[in-house]
Amino acid sequence: MVGVTLAAVLFDMDGTLVDTEKLWDVALRELALRYGGVLSDTARAAMVGGSAETTMRLLRDDLGQPDLDLTEASVVLSTRVKELFAEGVPFKPGAVELLAAVRAAGIPTALVTNTGRSLVDLALLTIGAGNFDAVLTSDDVARTKPHPEHYLAAARALGAEPSRCVAVEDSPTGLASARAAGCVLIAVPSELTLSDDDVAGATVRSSLLEVDVALLRRLVR
Repeated sequence: MVGVTLAAVLFDMDGTLVDTEKLWDVALRELALRYGGVLSDTARAAMVGGSAETTMRLLRDDLGQPDLDLTEASVVLSTRVKELFAEGVPFKPGAVELLAAVRAAGIPTALVTNTGRSLVDLALLTIGAGNFDAVLTSDDVARTKPHPEHYLAAARALGAEPSRCVAVEDSPTGLASARAAGCVLIAVPSELTLSDDDVAGATVRSSLLEVDVALLRRLVR
């Protein structure tokens, strides 16, 4: 489309900007052991990019414990992840450089994550709250990824049309959300191998080191 320009860049957090999935893995496997079980790799993979509610249901079903108190388990998980996040979250390769370049170019940005606000605030101590014009957590929407509401809300917060926003994601759940919202997609696989369906319509890069402002602008033009 002639004349269409990039309006905003919408970043996922876990597994995209920061390598926190490994921290989640530690906490989730500890949680399974607390309740007398072992988290399967299949269930763990299904949790990547999901909401807290989805993760707890997957845990309950994987452990075969239909009476598991999901509220209690969620609190225990959140407490442990906060401890791990407080030690600092490691950036994914290229994340620091890309954020700096996008901000220097004056392009609005949003953080769009299924993680809750209290954990995001801890992560932002490392990532930098000043890198984002809007932050949308699981606490800020009624329906989290893979529903499109998360990305629609982010675009609305920035006053941008979703079709002029590039969403940068690493998981099938996040890509499905951004796709349904009508965003332009960049897929950067992290913990999971993405299928052809997962990356349908997306530009795939092996790391954020392969993403720059020129590419972001070109994808929208």
